[in-house]
Amino acid sequence: MEYAVIPGTEMKVSRLCLGTMTFGVPVPEAEAVRLTRFALDACGINFIDTANMYEGYNRSAGSAGGVAEEIVGKAAEGRRSDFVIATKLGMKVGAAPEDDMTSPAAVRIQLTRSLKRLKTDYVDVYYLHRFDPVTPPGEIARAMGEELKAGRIRAWGVSNYTCGQLKALIAAAREENVPQPVLCQPQMSLLCQGPLEDLVPYCRERGMGVVPYQVLHGGYLTGKYRAVTDAPAGSRMAEKPGWMKPMTEADWEIVENARREAAQAGLTMAQYALRWALSQQGVTSALIGVKREEQIKEAAEALA
Repeated sequence: MEYAVIPGTEMKVSRLCLGTMTFGVPVPEAEAVRLTRFALDACGINFIDTANMYEGYNRSAGSAGGVAEEIVGKAAEGRRSDFVIATKLGMKVGAAPEDDMTSPAAVRIQLTRSLKRLKTDYVDVYYLHRFDPVTPPGEIARAMGEELKAGRIRAWGVSNYTCGQLKALIAAAREENVPQPVLCQPQMSLLCQGPLEDLVPYCRERGMGVVPYQVLHGGYLTGKYRAVTDAPAGSRMAEKPGWMKPMTEADWEIVENARREAAQAGLTMAQYALRWALSQQGVTSALIGVKREEQIKEAAEALA
């Protein structure tokens, strides 16, 4: 496994980050705990990504979440220092005002709940899961600064922010004398290269790391799908089609080109797509979602 230091910190993380969005359903608790420990012990993946909203395929708008965090807490129990754990707030997880967005009250309440579920007294990286159009960025930065001082988070980051939104947040953090976010988590893949135009270069300019998610684009870049075939059994397309993005003819051309180039390089398509993401300047680690042990092994072998 290759490792990188999260910019602005001393935290050393694997260049693959284990995502937990499918923990609970379709990956049941005992298997998810086992896979998390296998990722570390067999493949050296110490960077774990979760969120207060994650509860697998059972997720619905406003449902309480918390399932994946509880699983990660059980997987890391007794060996917390072996893992670098990131979680998030900002998506709607209930009916109360503090169950949505990233107000100071939401930060305080949601972090307290996450820490309890994770069975820890600190989170290594705390992400704002989405842009908050209601709370002034200065209030958000000040709230994160208070959690940094309290030691309940070691660093913070953003997910699903545009370049303009991130610029405003960093300016607010500077005005509040709060350390800036250290990581940015955009959706990015061979089929979604928009962040390379402005967001990723800005992160490099600011000394932030980038941790892209959906680098396999929901499975389209694994080779399991073809434009003219039905979804194979056990695939996300078969199990949760609502989570799949529509594909254009141009998208399928990119997929088929990746299939050819991966074969020429002696790689699986998933490995090819992961290598592409990790080769982008400024990328610290790439998120992978898995359901089986062999998927973890395949991803780790992409770095061999």
